Amino acid sequence: MTALTGTGTLLRFALRRDRLMIPVWVAVNALMVLSMPGTLESLYDSPADRADLLRQMDTNASLRALIGPVFGDSVGALTAWRVGVYAGALAAVTGLLVVVRHTRDEEESGRAELIASGVVGRRASLTAALLAAGVANAVLALLVTAGLAGRGAAGAAAFGLGLAGVGVLFATTAAIVAQLTESARLARGLTAAVLGAAFVLRAAGDSARADGSSPLTWLSPLGWLENLRPYAGERWWVLGLFAAAIALQTAVAYVLAGRRDVGMSFLPTRPGPASGRLGSAGALARRLQRGAVTGWSIGFLLAGVIYGGLTDGAADLVRDNDKAREIFERMGGKAGLTDTFLASMIGMLGLIASLYIVGSVLRLHGEETSGRAEPVLANAVGRLRWAAGHLLIAFGGAALIMLLAGLGFLTGLGLVGDLGDRAGPVLGACLVQLPAVWVIGGLTVLLYGTAPRLAPAAWGVAGAVLLIGWVGPALDAPRAVLDLSPFGHLPKLPGGEMEWRPVLVLTGLAVLLVAGGLAGLRRRDVTS
Repeated sequence: MTALTGTGTLLRFALRRDRLMIPVWVAVNALMVLSMPGTLESLYDSPADRADLLRQMDTNASLRALIGPVFGDSVGALTAWRVGVYAGALAAVTGLLVVVRHTRDEEESGRAELIASGVVGRRASLTAALLAAGVANAVLALLVTAGLAGRGAAGAAAFGLGLAGVGVLFATTAAIVAQLTESARLARGLTAAVLGAAFVLRAAGDSARADGSSPLTWLSPLGWLENLRPYAGERWWVLGLFAAAIALQTAVAYVLAGRRDVGMSFLPTRPGPASGRLGSAGALARRLQRGAVTGWSIGFLLAGVIYGGLTDGAADLVRDNDKAREIFERMGGKAGLTDTFLASMIGMLGLIASLYIVGSVLRLHGEETSGRAEPVLANAVGRLRWAAGHLLIAFGGAALIMLLAGLGFLTGLGLVGDLGDRAGPVLGACLVQLPAVWVIGGLTVLLYGTAPRLAPAAWGVAGAVLLIGWVGPALDAPRAVLDLSPFGHLPKLPGGEMEWRPVLVLTGLAVLLVAGGLAGLRRRDVTS
C-alpha cells in the first residue's frame, strides 16, 4: 500500500459530499464575473468614457485600494479590474472551506480515524481534499475562460487561470494550517486571516502606486492576480509564481502531515482549568463562538471605516455617469448620490452578514454531528435551552457586527462623536438590515431543526441571496427576481423613507421560522 492508496475513492466521496456547496460557490463567482462585461459596456459605452475612467483611477488612491489599478481601457481589461480582486478572494474562500472540511473537520469528528483504519494511504485524505479544491477552481477557470473568450481568448485564459491559481494557493495554505491547529474552526479563521492580510497588503500597495508595482502588492497573491494583467498585455510568467507557491506549500503540508498522528496538531489546544468555569449551556455557546464573533466584528468595523472613507471619492467617480448612478440607485435608492452610495455599501454588508448568521447557526449542527452535543444534553440541559445559547450568539452577533459596521462608516466619514443629521441615519441604515439577515438565520434554524441532513443547504440560500443582491441590480433584473431576496423588501436608507411594514413583516417571519425549527428539534432524534 502506498501513501496515496484510496485517493480516488476519497475524492469521489468528497465531491459527493460537496455536491451542493461547490456548485453554488463556483456559480456565484462565475456569474459575478460574467455579468460584468455587459454592465461595463452600458456604463462606459465609448472610448472617451473609458479613457476618462482610467484618468480618474490614476488620481483616486482610495478606490485603487478598494478595487485595484486599471491597466487597459478594453471591456475585458475593465472586467478584470472591476471584479478581479473580489473574484479571487471568493475563489480563495472556496478553496479553504473545501480543504478544511475534508481534513481537520474529518479528524475533529473522528471520521478520519475510522477511514484511516481501512486500506487508505497516509496522505490520501489530504490529497483528495486538495484535488477537490482543484476541481472546484478548475471548473471556475473553465467557466470564466469560456464566458469571456469572445472578448479575447488570451485574456480570458489568463483571467481564468489567475482566479484558479489564487483559489488553489489558498487551498494549500489551508492544508498547512490544518496540520498546525487542532480545531477546524481555528484553521478556517487563521486561513481567512491570511487572506485578509493579503487583501490589506494589496490595498496598501495599490493606493501608493497606480501601476501595481509596489513591493507590498507583490507580497500578496491578490496582487499577483492583478499583475497578471488579463487583456492588457498578459504577463504569463506571473502564473509561474502561483505554480511555485502552490508546489512549495503542498510539499510543506505533506511533510507536516507525515510527522503527526491523526487528530493531533503541531499547535495543540491549551488545556483548560482543572475545575470547570462554564456553568450553563449559554456560557458554553459563548465560549465556543467568541472567536468567530470577534473576527467578524473586527472585519465589519474595518469594512465600515474603509467604505466610509471612500464615499466621497466613489460619489465623484459616478457623478457624471448616468448609467452608473442608475445602478447605485437600484441598490441604494433614489436619494442624493452620497446617501445612495452609503445605502448600497451598507446593503452589501448586510448581504455578507447573512453568511455570518448561517455559519453561527450551523454551529449547532456541527456540535451535534461531532458527538459533542450528546454529553451536554445528557445532563440537566434541555434541547431548547442548549439551542438558545447558540441562537442568541447568532442573532445577537448579527446585530453587533452591523452596529460596528455603522460605527465604522461614521469613523470613515469623520462623524464620530457627531450625533447630528448624518450619524443617526447611518446607524439606522445598518440596523434596518437585521430583519432580512434574521430571516436567513431563521431559515437555517428551520432546516437544521426539521431536516438536519439538509442544513448545509443554507449556504446555498445565502449564496443565492448574495448573488441576487450583488449581480441583480447591475443586470437590471426584474423586480420579481429581486423580491426573492428578503433584502429586496427593506427600505433604502439613508436617504429614503423609513417603512416599518416590511421591517415588521420580515421580523415576524424570522420569529416563525425559528419557532418552527425549534419545534422540529424537540421532536426529532439527536444524531449519534
